[in-house]
Amino acid sequence: MNKETLLDCHARITPYIHDTPVLTSGSINKIADTSVFFKCENFQRAGAYKIRGATNAILLLSDEQRKNGVVTHSSGNFAQAVALAAKSLGITAHIVMPSSAPEIKKIGVMEYGGTMYECEPTLEARQAMADKIGRETGATFLHPSNNENVIVGQGTAALELLKDIPDLDFIFCPVGGGGLIAGSSLAATYFGKNCAVIGGEPFEADDAYRSLLSGKIEGNDTVNTIADGLKTTLGDKNFPIIKEHVSKIIRVTENEIVAAMRLVWERMKIIIEPSSAVTVAALLRDAKENPKNYLDKKVGIIISGGNVDLGNLPF
Repeated sequence: MNKETLLDCHARITPYIHDTPVLTSGSINKIADTSVFFKCENFQRAGAYKIRGATNAILLLSDEQRKNGVVTHSSGNFAQAVALAAKSLGITAHIVMPSSAPEIKKIGVMEYGGTMYECEPTLEARQAMADKIGRETGATFLHPSNNENVIVGQGTAALELLKDIPDLDFIFCPVGGGGLIAGSSLAATYFGKNCAVIGGEPFEADDAYRSLLSGKIEGNDTVNTIADGLKTTLGDKNFPIIKEHVSKIIRVTENEIVAAMRLVWERMKIIIEPSSAVTVAALLRDAKENPKNYLDKKVGIIISGGNVDLGNLPF
C-alpha cells in the first residue's frame, strides 16, 4: 500500500461517498487550548466512515465474486456500510450482527437491503456464522477492519482532511478493529507534513494500547464499554501498519467518553456516537496532561460516526 494506492482508491469510491465537512468549535479549542478540526464522518452515507472501505472492497471484487455477493460480521457501522454499498452496486449482502448490537444499527442494515443474521455477542460466534454463510452461499467474506482494500478505503477520510487542512500536526482516530487508524496513518505518512497519528481507546477495551506495548496482538478480557464500535481486536494486516506509523494510543474512562459526547452535542450541535467521543476524550485528556505538546498546534479528529440509539442515551 503506497501513495498511489490511496489516490486510486479515492478516485474509485468518490462517486459513491460524500466528501464530508470539516468543522471547528471555538469553545472546544479553548477547552483543549489548541486548534481542532473535526472531519465529520457522522455526515457520511450510512452515518459513518465505513462506507469508504466497504465500497472499495466491493468494487475490487471480480464479476464472479459479485454474483455470489458478500458476507461480513459487524456490531453496526460496517454492517450498514456493506449493506448500503452492496445495494448501490447491485449485489447481495449477508450481515452477521451480535445480539447486543444497537437496534438502530440493526434496523439500518435491513432498511439498506441487507439480509441480517443474529448471533451470540462474541467474535468467535460472529466469525463462525459468517464462515457458515460463506460456505452455503459462495459469498465473499469482507472483514470489517483486517482487509487491505478496506484499510485503504478507510484512509481516504484522513486523505480528504489533509487536503482541506494540509498542515495538521496530529490526527486522532478511535481504535477498534484497527482499519481506520491504519488507513489514516498511511494517509498521514504519505500526505501529511510530520503529522503524528494518535489513537483513542476505552480502558475497558484497550487491546490496541497493550498490543503496541507488547509488540504482538493482544485480546480483551472485557469489553464493558459504551463505545460499541470499539469492542473488536486488531488483525494481522493492520497491526504491522499501526506499529510502524501510529505514535501512541491514549486510553479514556467511560465517564470521559460520555462527557466528550455530551460536549460535542452541546457545543457543536451535531450528533456523534460514543466511539467517536472516545477520540475527543483522548485529546482532552492528553491536552490536559501534556499541554505543551498542543500549544499552537493543529489537531485533526476523525469523527467516525453518528449512529446513536436515541432511546438509550447516556445523558
